[in-house]
Amino acid sequence: MTKIKNIIFDLGGVIINLDIPLTIKEFNQFTHQPFEKLYNQLQQNELFDLFDKGLVSEQTFFKQLNNLIGEQASTQQLMNAWNAMLLDFPLHRLQLLQSLKPKYRTFLLSNTNETHITAFENILWQEHQLKSLDTFFEKSYYSCRIGMRKPEIDIFQRVVQENNLIPQETLFIDDSPQHIEGAIKIGLQAVLLDKHKDISTLLKELEIY
Repeated sequence: MTKIKNIIFDLGGVIINLDIPLTIKEFNQFTHQPFEKLYNQLQQNELFDLFDKGLVSEQTFFKQLNNLIGEQASTQQLMNAWNAMLLDFPLHRLQLLQSLKPKYRTFLLSNTNETHITAFENILWQEHQLKSLDTFFEKSYYSCRIGMRKPEIDIFQRVVQENNLIPQETLFIDDSPQHIEGAIKIGLQAVLLDKHKDISTLLKELEIY
């Protein structure tokens, strides 16, 4: 691995604990079709892509989601099920990010939506009295606020170009294999975080931390 000077972190499953099957389970309690056919870690219905890119509003998303699952659940029911995947921010990971910031240029790159941003910032405040994750990064990129999402090459190019990063000196860490593939296409040093491994362990193995 080339000398690393920059690190781009994914959010879900890397920094915040994530349980996508929990959201699938919640939806399956009030829908007659398997929700995993519409949404899972590897692929999802176009509606979720549009929401992640900020191309549909929260109100439109939940209205169309109701139509998609063929139910008449309340917006609050849908929102609770949608947010169920967001768990907690382990303190040691935040401490890790804090210790890395003086040594590397660090960035956050997340496929997410405004509903989830509100939810995980609320979790962050309740657990650690922090209003956002911005304090840990030079810049945070949320797909819904820039109109593009991983694994599209454009989103990686934007982070690299806006911050004058050299791809070969930049480490990208994500827990989704398709996102790793997208990052590799523009020359990033991309590493998949195994679901059974903590980010701190991975960085020690890579001799980053």
